[in-house]
Amino acid sequence: MTAYNRVYNFSAGPSVLPLPVLEKVRDDLVNYQGSGQSVMEMSHRSAEFKKILKDAEQDLRELMNIPDNYKVLFIQGGGTLQFSMVPLNLLRNSGKADYAITGTWAKKAYKEACRFGDIKVVASSEDDTFTWVPKFGKEDVRPDADYVYITTNNTIYGTAYNYIPDTGNIPLVADMSSNILSQEIDVTKFGVIWAGAQKNVGPAGVTIVIIREDLLGYAGEKTPVYLDYKIHADNDSSYNTPPCFAIYVAGEVFKHIKATGGISAMEERNRAKAKKLYDYIDSSSLYKNPVAREDRSIMNVVFVTGNADLDKKFVAQAKETGLVNLSGHRSIGGMRASIYNAMPEEGIDALIDFMKKFEEENK
Repeated sequence: MTAYNRVYNFSAGPSVLPLPVLEKVRDDLVNYQGSGQSVMEMSHRSAEFKKILKDAEQDLRELMNIPDNYKVLFIQGGGTLQFSMVPLNLLRNSGKADYAITGTWAKKAYKEACRFGDIKVVASSEDDTFTWVPKFGKEDVRPDADYVYITTNNTIYGTAYNYIPDTGNIPLVADMSSNILSQEIDVTKFGVIWAGAQKNVGPAGVTIVIIREDLLGYAGEKTPVYLDYKIHADNDSSYNTPPCFAIYVAGEVFKHIKATGGISAMEERNRAKAKKLYDYIDSSSLYKNPVAREDRSIMNVVFVTGNADLDKKFVAQAKETGLVNLSGHRSIGGMRASIYNAMPEEGIDALIDFMKKFEEENK
């Protein structure tokens, strides 16, 4: 157990948040910075909340080096709504889009987009249970596609893009829900980046959308008003009441990342944590990681013993020692350690110590 008798939480999402942020939120909960009210009680039109929103956007822009010709939006509805919003806004010319299928969420995004246009699978690793990430480039996509879509990190299968596909002049759209802010990226390589907050950013309830300005304004006339990115851009993410508290917590996380070295320092810590865990798994005679080495995620580490009953025993005993939410996704079983930004290295050490002990006892 850690401070406050907190467990090490390896949940894939909603997931662990930085303890200093939780402490700050706690201290501000009933009286935010002398305002006499909680952020949960504030009008979204108030000066206090407008500053929270403005600061959150500015801090995110600084962290990710987001150019001025990109809008930053804070939207409700989660990733599932983005599966619809992306095609509704970006199928603006040919009505075609190409999708790379590298996991469950990419496949769900593809199926939803098929409701709105001519959607093609440009690359897929489904035949190999998504244990690797296919390579593709502009020569593989349709030259008249309105956009190309990828999911940069696959939480269920423990894979990640360790390259950015070159799609030429065709906008690249990326779901970065589970690895945003974990490593440095070049925003200019993308037309749209979106991310649900509940992995690396904050509590569930807000989704970040980073969209190049020239891609705004193409939603069809029958598109519901809330699903038009331009509406949110024109109204500073406050067309309707935004998820105020979730935005506030996200903003505190942005401040925390800035105060602890920014994204470059975060990436260094994340890669060190992941390497330590993968190195142990690779040296073990009990545990196996099924993912191609070059495509391994630094956010979600999956592993199995090869025995489903032993896997269940592992998860149950780990929970008894304060290592929780280590079950693999229900669709594939096994174990999964989600080691997002806020997971301290001490959590990795505690997990490895338990894994060693469990291995000794179950030879």
